[in-house]
Amino acid sequence: MAISVGQDSRVVGHLLVARPLATGIHQIDNPAFDGLGRLYLTHSGSRGVKVPVPIYRLRQDGVRDPIAVELPNPTAIALGPDGALYVSSRFEGHVYRLTADDQVELYASDLGVATGLAFGRDGTLYVGDRSGTIFKVTRDRQVETFATLPSSVAAFHLAVGPDDCLYVAAPTLASHDPIYRVTPDRLVDVVCDGFGRPQGLAFDSTGHLFVADALAGASAIYRLDVSQGTPKPEPLVNTPMVIGLAFDPEGGLVLASNETVWRFDVPLRPLVLRP
Repeated sequence: MAISVGQDSRVVGHLLVARPLATGIHQIDNPAFDGLGRLYLTHSGSRGVKVPVPIYRLRQDGVRDPIAVELPNPTAIALGPDGALYVSSRFEGHVYRLTADDQVELYASDLGVATGLAFGRDGTLYVGDRSGTIFKVTRDRQVETFATLPSSVAAFHLAVGPDDCLYVAAPTLASHDPIYRVTPDRLVDVVCDGFGRPQGLAFDSTGHLFVADALAGASAIYRLDVSQGTPKPEPLVNTPMVIGLAFDPEGGLVLASNETVWRFDVPLRPLVLRP
């Protein structure tokens, strides 16, 4: 898939080509890598429907393994501190743990319309209920409300930063939406306003936050230096509508639309504008 560097005549850059990895999926949030570099993808399906294969594992050699488990509407996937994959169900409001033998076991429940997932460094699991709540699941599986945000029409997308703060994208019907930050002390502020329809979030190894802005007609991948007081989004590449992204253990970037996953074989660099 060819991806344009933009329509602005002042842009100085290169044409980047992303390599397709898989099609025929149904992603709602970010894909996720395990510790072996294998990529996990979802086929969420219509609400309340259990598809025969809700999860796929894409090996490094390109072979796609189906994981046929009983799990309606898998939404978000996150790698836990124990090396296992955790999956939310937006239909049931549950989070499941994927075991080493590709079975699922219930990990936490009563989590609303469970969408985004992210683990803190202390093993705390954060779960986004798109109706307006961020839940915190402790290591002993106790569930409590962590923060309250405006509800989303699609999904909450979560990522924990190097500052141990939780970053949240929550697209609404507004013309512009922000990226929120929730501190460990549960203080909520806006990191950056003005995105069209921010969705997938991921931090790279340098601590920069990557954002998939999926506004129709203006979708792109941006980079934020969240260590700055008021970070300015750096456009990296214009894309078709991307809803999720993930970094592999070696720093490679994978992008996911609702149906297809691509990979960049070269690092993305900020676009440069002529004066």
